[in-house]
Parts: sequence; C-alpha cells; structure tokens
Amino acid sequence: MSGWSNGSSNVSYTSFLLLGFPGLQESHAFLVLPFLSLYLLIVSANALIIHTVATQQSLHQPMYTLIALLLAVNVCAATTVVPTMLFSFSTHFNRISLPRCLFQMFCIYFLIVFDCNILLVMALDRYVAICNPLRYPEIITTPLLTGLVGVAAARSTCIVAPVVGLASRVHFCRSDVIHHFACEHMALMKLSCGDISLNKTVGLTVRIFNRVLDMVLLGASYSRIIHAAFRISSGGARSKALNTCSSHLLVIFTVYSSTMSSSIVYRVAHTASQDVHNLLSAFYLLLPCLVNPVIYGVRTKEIRQHLGTLFQRAQLQVPTEKPQNLLSRKKFPA
Repeated sequence: MSGWSNGSSNVSYTSFLLLGFPGLQESHAFLVLPFLSLYLLIVSANALIIHTVATQQSLHQPMYTLIALLLAVNVCAATTVVPTMLFSFSTHFNRISLPRCLFQMFCIYFLIVFDCNILLVMALDRYVAICNPLRYPEIITTPLLTGLVGVAAARSTCIVAPVVGLASRVHFCRSDVIHHFACEHMALMKLSCGDISLNKTVGLTVRIFNRVLDMVLLGASYSRIIHAAFRISSGGARSKALNTCSSHLLVIFTVYSSTMSSSIVYRVAHTASQDVHNLLSAFYLLLPCLVNPVIYGVRTKEIRQHLGTLFQRAQLQVPTEKPQNLLSRKKFPA
C-alpha cells in the first residue's frame, strides 16, 4: 500500500513523495551534474583541510581542532541531503517513509544548530587566547574542550528534539507529496490536517530564541576580543589576532546570514514559486559548507602554509616519474 495509517477518526500518510523542484520535473536529469559537482567540491575541500589538521603535528591545537570539527559537520550536513536528492533525480525513486523523513529532519536541523554551537565554542577559545594568553594552556585543556563540544551537542539536541517530536504527532492527510527536496519542517507541516499552531509557535520561538541568544553571545565575545587585540603592543601579534578573528567573523556572517535570509524570504515572499524557496533552502544549507573551507584555507596562515607545502610535494612527484619511465623504455625496448 501507499502508506496509509487508519486510526479511529483520522487517516494519515506514513510515506511521502519528495518532488525536489516541482517546476523542473522534466529537467531533473540535468540537475544531477551541477549538484554532484557541488557535492564533490564540498567534500574534497573540507576533507583537504581536515586531513591537513589531522596529519600536521603543529596544528594539533584547540583552534584547529575546532576548525576541523566545524568542517566535518559541514560534510555531514551536505551528505544528509545531497546524495538522497541525487539518487531521486537520477532514478525517479523519491518516496520516503515518515520515520526516515523525521530522522532526516532531525539530522538537518541538528547539524545546522551544532554548527552554530561550535562557533560559540570557538569564540570562547579565542576569547581566552587573546584576553588571557598566559593562562590559555591551563584553561583550554583537552578535557574542557571535549566537555564543551559535548555541551554543544546536547544543546543542539535539546533545541531540535521538541520540533521533531511535535512533528511526529501530526496527522498528514492532505497529501503525500512534499514539494521539497528534503524533509524540511514547514514543507512537511503543509500536509497536516488539524491544528498545528503549537508546532509553528514552538518552531519559530526556538529559532528566534536560539539565533538571538547566539548573536548576543558572539557579539559580546568578539567585541571583547577585538578590544583586547587592539591593546596588544606588538604589531605582529595584534595583526595575527585580528586576522584570526576576521576569519571566524566571516564564517559567522556566512552561516547566520544564509539561514536568516532564507527564513525571511520564506515568510515574506509569498508570491515566489516553490522552486525559488527550495533553491534558497539549498543555498543556506550548502553555501557555508562550500565557503568555510575556503575561508580557513586561505586566511589561516598556518593551514595555508601546510596546504602550499602539500601542493608543492604533489607537483614535484609528477616530473620525477617521467624520466624513470623513459629509462625503463630504453632498457626494455618493445
């Protein structure tokens, strides 16, 4: 059966059809290449920075560990959505069960919120490093860093779980077609029958409270950090501190501006087509995943130097193989 659940008074769908981009149904095959290229670029760029941090002993420091963790979350966020979307575009098999749909919803929002919480931990790390540099090694220890990451994960779960939990109690009887490429909360709620005012209120309240609190904490931290950085007497140390902060602030701006612009357009631009809304959803989900490794790879001096060394070694290995092949051909003619 298509996935009907027949209760005493309500009938609810238990599986759904993800349309992706409803206005481009005939062109889904042409969307595979650009989204596949984008996904491979995201995975390779983030993996390169993560590999550099993991293999270079000099980068085994809290700041670089948090950068690697942030980029790993980026890869997970893209992997939660893009492979499933590509599979549905290429095979036209885009039906998803309600449990899988709710699980995907939880993963998407958990990773987005976790990404923001890691930025808070990074702000604390930079605050201690610049405002209290002498005590930094004894304050920011591995156990403390692990605990902070655990708190960030727990906070992300507490923020997302109520929204997904309320969604699991809703009856979906209007349609079994989700006009989206993923199980986005509001796209799923459009299929509900009955009163969902509590779902909307909780979802909006959690999002606004979370964003406002994060921005207040980040603003307070980086204002203190920048003020302390300008008081550093050494020009080189001041420049390094400000450059590091500017990289983090660029990432924060990318993450929060993309999510907030998508939310604003979703609620204001009612005349825009569903494809435009879906494109904005893909934009706010995938843009940070693409831009973050570029920011940290280009603007972080230590990572940039190791990447330069890595590329130089790769280039040097290419010409050294050709003379050997020529010699082997001379010794062993065909």
